[in-house]
Amino acid sequence: MHKRILPAVALGAVATLGLAACAGGSADNGGAVDGEGQELTVWIMKGTNPDASAFYDEVSDAFEDETGATVKIEEIQWADAHDRFVTSIAGGTTPDIAETGTTWTAEFADAGALEPLDEYVDAEKGLRDDLVEGLAVAGTYEDELYGMPWYAGVRSIVYRTDVFEELGLEAPKTWDDIVTAGEAIKAAKPDMLPFPVAGDAEFQVYPWVWGAGGEVATLDGKTWTSELDSKESQAGIEFYTGLATEHGFSSAGATTWKETDLRDSFTQGNVAMMLSGSWTPKALIEANPELEGKIGAAVIPGEDGGIAPSVLGGSHLSVFNTTENADLAWQFVKLMTTGEFAEKWADETGYFPGVQSAMEEALASTDPLVAPFAQQMVEGGASVPVTPNFGAVQAKKTTNSMIQAILSGQKDVATATKDAAAEMTDLLNQ
Repeated sequence: MHKRILPAVALGAVATLGLAACAGGSADNGGAVDGEGQELTVWIMKGTNPDASAFYDEVSDAFEDETGATVKIEEIQWADAHDRFVTSIAGGTTPDIAETGTTWTAEFADAGALEPLDEYVDAEKGLRDDLVEGLAVAGTYEDELYGMPWYAGVRSIVYRTDVFEELGLEAPKTWDDIVTAGEAIKAAKPDMLPFPVAGDAEFQVYPWVWGAGGEVATLDGKTWTSELDSKESQAGIEFYTGLATEHGFSSAGATTWKETDLRDSFTQGNVAMMLSGSWTPKALIEANPELEGKIGAAVIPGEDGGIAPSVLGGSHLSVFNTTENADLAWQFVKLMTTGEFAEKWADETGYFPGVQSAMEEALASTDPLVAPFAQQMVEGGASVPVTPNFGAVQAKKTTNSMIQAILSGQKDVATATKDAAAEMTDLLNQ
């Protein structure tokens, strides 16, 4: 059966995911689990919440009150985490629970290291439909949920509201609007880049592929096929790179930019529009207080309107199959990812929760730096191909190399996308 990897944006679609038996315990665990005298080990990535000590104390106390069990939370560095996971999986020394990046969950599930969570989720009334879909899709491998959505951020358009107001422009709602605004900015402010195209920033590319109706890759049976060279994908990539090559909205230097370079240039006052994460506006203002009140956000439009899906970044909480009490581990996962503690973590980090019910405040917000990102996440949050092999694509920088070849004039769009699709297809099927 042919399977689309890009999730539909209808909120209830994730309910179609298959069910799986949880090897570590029964799904009949909606009530409290007796964990008296037991201790869980939990690995959390360091830095997402810079001052998390008080949070950990509070959630640990609540968990002990609820179950009688204690929790040992250890923070580990993102830079070292993947190798540490691989080593611990090989040695059978994994923690009971860990934060897993959205592109790692499928890899660890494929290694046989994770407990499926479907029956736990389905035993909680309404929880399945409450999961933010893009995160749930990223946490699903071979039709089983291995990563419980915890928190996420998403990229949308960030722009200079003062510049738009000065020139009588409105936030773009179509691709043509982006060009119209860019041309006006280019004419009025020649020292400002209207919409720079960062060549070394993979997740900046895919919204234009999806927004044109294309796909990154699809799965048919057990065979992956990259569709970066489809007519639709080529149209999206041609528009995106054309912002630089055709319209002159970027610069030659941006060909090697990462997202951090893009944000630095925006902070310095040199950029009018860019794609940036929901976690960045606060940092932009902190870096340059003069930008206070001059930054707005808008969803990434599809070619003719609507919302183009954008890659969700963030994390799951996963239960490792070395745990001696999967029911107890699930209780901790549920406590962290739903309700009060999900909202508190989101408030402290600037990310969004992984369940829609905890996002009600953000979705109802009129804050111009909150509401568009919340809408983008719930209605247009997407996942890259969920396969252990996608890491090889990222390591090879297949997508970035494609964009850089186009921006530098080494290849036209047709040639670059054909070459990238062939390389991606090969890597995904190794």
